[in-house]
Amino acid sequence: MEQILVTGGNGFIASWIIKYLLDQGHTVNATVRSLQNQSKISHLIKMEDDYPGKLNLFEANLMVSGSFDQAMKGCAKVIHCASPFIVGKIKKPYKELLDPAVKGTENVLGSVNKTQGVKRVVLTSSVVAIWGDASDIYQTKDNTFDESYWNESSKLKEQPYYVSKVLAEKKAWEIYETQNKWELAIINPGFVLGPSLQQKPSGTSQAFIEDMIQGKNKAGVPSLYFGCVDVRDVAKAHIKAMDSFCPQGRYIVSNEVLSMLHIAKFIEDAYPNSFKLPKNEVPKFLLYLAGPFQGFSWNYIRNNIGISFKIDNTKSRKTLGLDYYPIKTTLKDQVQVLTNNK
Repeated sequence: MEQILVTGGNGFIASWIIKYLLDQGHTVNATVRSLQNQSKISHLIKMEDDYPGKLNLFEANLMVSGSFDQAMKGCAKVIHCASPFIVGKIKKPYKELLDPAVKGTENVLGSVNKTQGVKRVVLTSSVVAIWGDASDIYQTKDNTFDESYWNESSKLKEQPYYVSKVLAEKKAWEIYETQNKWELAIINPGFVLGPSLQQKPSGTSQAFIEDMIQGKNKAGVPSLYFGCVDVRDVAKAHIKAMDSFCPQGRYIVSNEVLSMLHIAKFIEDAYPNSFKLPKNEVPKFLLYLAGPFQGFSWNYIRNNIGISFKIDNTKSRKTLGLDYYPIKTTLKDQVQVLTNNK
């Protein structure tokens, strides 16, 4: 059993990683932004009680060099999850997204380079580092995205989150190339759904499903497609990639490609007549009229609405051994947690 550092420990994905590591008997050092914010770390405090002496919490700031040094002492592996996930209207993209993502990666890996004993780093990236718009599919072989592609289409003004993930992952590879002490594996998840371990679930995924079950989209949804994946599969992928037998490199972790309407139908199947869910898609011409007022640029509408795509997750299945949760189960479990916490 090893001592492992997980950054961004109170996050959606990181919380499941920590739970699984503790279940396996590892000792976990987890960083959070503040130990004083009890509402955000209450589930981690409970884990401390459930696994005595196995979980140690530290404060760390992505923007401060050396901030992760103390938490990293004695660790053989580092799983770097901490990075902001914000979509929609961003007022200050550098302050809100790019600096925490890129400088945060630089600071964490700077601590890795200073720490004796760290043999492997697993970094959470995203499929948006592989492609930007759905229309990028037309540039691929066999209309399928795989780990060989990089997102070269996203622009800071329109898709700052996407750009932050590209730059952060490239920074990680750049730093990796300057040393020979540690190995690097990158997890590129799709749209992460599923039950949260947080007592008050928050974040983009939770807000997306909450809006749907609260009837905010009952008039109709855009014909948008997502490569969906269960948070528990993403957590397991990080842990599999942590092991030394696993080859270095990128791993797409994504299951079914679904539209927003498909997602609504799966929720309806699991909870018949329980929510005012959308039953129609909004015509594309209406989105051109209303989209700019809702944060959809004309470029985004043109390059994404009504365009499905394929994802090759062979590497995650064969090399990491993932057996993906059906997304129907994922959504059923997520809605159950959200409604139970009301």
